[in-house]
Amino acid sequence: MEGLTLSTKEQNRLHILNGILERHWSMKEAAPLLGVSERQGWRLLAAYRREGARGLVHQNRSRVPPNATPESIRQRVVILAQGRYSGINHTHLTELLAEREGVMLSRPTVRRLLIRAGLSSPRQRRPPRHRCRRQRMPQDGMLLQLDGSHHLWLEDRGPWLTLLLAVDDATGTVPYALIQEQEDTWGYMSLLQGIIERRGVPMAVYTDGHAVFQPRRGTSGQSSVSRKGPSTQWGRALGELGITQILAHSPEAKGRVERANGTFQDRLVAELRLADACSLAEANQVLTDFLPRFNQRFGVPADQPDSAYRPVNPELDLGGVLCIKELRRVAKDNTVQYHGRALQLYPSTERPSYAGARVEVQERLDGRLLVRHRNQILTPQEAPALAGELRARIPTGPVMATPPDPDPTDWEPKQRVRTLATPGPLAGETIWYEDPARKQVHRDLVVAGMERARQQGKRIGRPRVSERPEFEQLYTKVLELLGSGGLSRRQAARELGIGYATLKRLLDSCGRS
Repeated sequence: MEGLTLSTKEQNRLHILNGILERHWSMKEAAPLLGVSERQGWRLLAAYRREGARGLVHQNRSRVPPNATPESIRQRVVILAQGRYSGINHTHLTELLAEREGVMLSRPTVRRLLIRAGLSSPRQRRPPRHRCRRQRMPQDGMLLQLDGSHHLWLEDRGPWLTLLLAVDDATGTVPYALIQEQEDTWGYMSLLQGIIERRGVPMAVYTDGHAVFQPRRGTSGQSSVSRKGPSTQWGRALGELGITQILAHSPEAKGRVERANGTFQDRLVAELRLADACSLAEANQVLTDFLPRFNQRFGVPADQPDSAYRPVNPELDLGGVLCIKELRRVAKDNTVQYHGRALQLYPSTERPSYAGARVEVQERLDGRLLVRHRNQILTPQEAPALAGELRARIPTGPVMATPPDPDPTDWEPKQRVRTLATPGPLAGETIWYEDPARKQVHRDLVVAGMERARQQGKRIGRPRVSERPEFEQLYTKVLELLGSGGLSRRQAARELGIGYATLKRLLDSCGRS
């Protein structure tokens, strides 16, 4: 009996069996108190008579269960969770252990091991709110929820980036996603192009009120369907593709893509860290490999197996739809101005000149600039620069053909710039330009001199007309010409050889109208 510890249940059974031995009650009466059948009660009594109180102890006590996790694996899981897989939630860590380390454990087991080691899940979940569940769309491709997530995806290895994500409402899968520097029209058009090339044209998209999706001056209270008034480039592209746009009035309205953003911020950040991705291209490569595993893990089957994606019309120029389009008027020299660039249009067999024509400039996703005129695509080139533009490229400042004599009092030598070998009187020579810093020093000296003169009571600038020494004589001549000869002011100024403005100042200084 030395070193034997009985539980409360075993102590209760010991008391009941002692009552049977002392004939206080029968086995039939004691079996319900023991919580066993009468047959099992006789077995317990036989073990108690044979071994004493030790016979009431369960035989598996102090034995290691055959399905117990070995201590070496427990320590390995804790070390990996503290080191390589630090900051990863328990569910994701369970999958990574099975996929990368060959450790096959259930999520409750991993969670129990980490909780015992004091490692709680880094992702804290908010308490659920009670809402009505929205029925999913029956077919894949009927509705895509789009959103952008500006996040520190590369952590301290790179800048902040934006994940542009599309989640299918019917299956919860991601048909396509990409990482961009910012959330803009170019990124969403690239996202839609990737979806169309891989799956087809969806029936509708569900977005928030970002400036990409609706004009800033639009009425925010209107619902889903298209509005009257100017549209964005995104709205124009959806109209040409026949895609309906639905605007959400709250983040909860498009909860599937919002929750997917949270999952990506948890799992994709860990995947990027494990892949040591440090650039935008590396991040997109990791994202491409991650999407199939995400869809397999979190996707659900649609109610109807048929797909609602529409195939792209072979005659449709998809690049001409998913682009930036702006209308322009062709100048007389057959050039089109587009955001500070001059595009030269050359004559074709259908039209020798496009001067005065109304054309459409298309800025494609691949960076090309094309011009469309009456369903004909023109390929412009950069127009040759005008003379004024060439002169504007020359740095400002006085130009001297020869360098100035060295001045020992100069605080800093002037900047020397060698010209290109272009024809002209200064071809091949060194041109000297005034340093902008020297000009700033000169301005500061002038301002200081003016302030000093103002403090001494001296006048700053040119004296007034009435303060000049020749004022009296000139003013007398003006009065004689205007009074005796009957001349006008302009004729009098011409006779005296002065400007009309000077003559007017002479008369105004003495109050003559």
